Amino acid sequence: MRIASFAGVQDAARQIARVAVRTPLIESAALNARLGGRVLIKAETLQVTGAFKFRGAYNRISRLTDDERKHGVVAFSSGNHGQAVAAAARMMGTHAIIVMPADSPQVKTDGVIAHGGEVRTYDRYTESREAIGEAIAAEHGSVLVPPFDDPLIIEGQGTVALELLDQAKAVGAVPIDHLLCGMSGGGLMAGINLTLAATSSHTEVFGVEPLAYDDTRLSLIAGERRGHPPVTRPSICDALMSPQPGVLTFPINRRMTDVLTVSDAEVAVAVAYAFRVLKLVVEPGGAVSLAALLAGKLPVRDRITAIILSGGNVDPALFSAIIEDRYTPETWGTAS
Repeated sequence: MRIASFAGVQDAARQIARVAVRTPLIESAALNARLGGRVLIKAETLQVTGAFKFRGAYNRISRLTDDERKHGVVAFSSGNHGQAVAAAARMMGTHAIIVMPADSPQVKTDGVIAHGGEVRTYDRYTESREAIGEAIAAEHGSVLVPPFDDPLIIEGQGTVALELLDQAKAVGAVPIDHLLCGMSGGGLMAGINLTLAATSSHTEVFGVEPLAYDDTRLSLIAGERRGHPPVTRPSICDALMSPQPGVLTFPINRRMTDVLTVSDAEVAVAVAYAFRVLKLVVEPGGAVSLAALLAGKLPVRDRITAIILSGGNVDPALFSAIIEDRYTPETWGTAS
């Protein structure tokens, strides 16, 4: 199998340039004053389909052969990857079947359908999404487009860092001391690590995970891929509830400085702060980097720190509860 590379990230940037949004790099005087340093906010909430996932999905699907397009694509996703695959598939004139957890936020299921995808649901606690996706792909002769374990997906996600570095230079915000990014299977972080290793190796990279879904943190400690302990309640960070790091992504991401963890309560504070102060709608899984900073998990005074707000597809009822201060983990049945 071909290995993801920085050259591949550069090629992906050319591949997606006509269709992906060059999302803004935002600075907030209020946030800078609160933390005592410069914070550069990459707003992937404004990307096509509302999350960074479109970059990798389009980079992969746009390279299908004519015969492959005739048979469509299959993906498994908690929602953001599924929406991105459905949108990219429609752009390329092919069909997408998306395998999604039955408890995915309705806004994400609706998004897949709105972009022309077909949804197949499963129980994330008792069934294997990988097995279901592979079976559907085999039945239809379709191409399976995984959410992170694919070189073209990883390279597409790495374009986030390419843009960020270019934008930071334009506003004199270099060198970047820290970069924080949420972790699920690690595709976005792997693309970022490939880019920073080649262009900004001095930047310390920190992953951020939900407290109960810290599989990457545990894997780094063990020196090998590990899953997190059994979880009895879901996190509000539905996009980050992966069972373990990817086979392809974990070796790349071992160059990270550390992985920080945040509670659902801390994430809710960040979602509310993003709305009230930054004037951005961010889903919980997309807000974990901001949550880590607001909770003081990393000293950033007198430093330049970049964070990725990776997605904005939030359940309306949950978002309303958070910004109206009605959210508690107990009342929503989520992890504390």
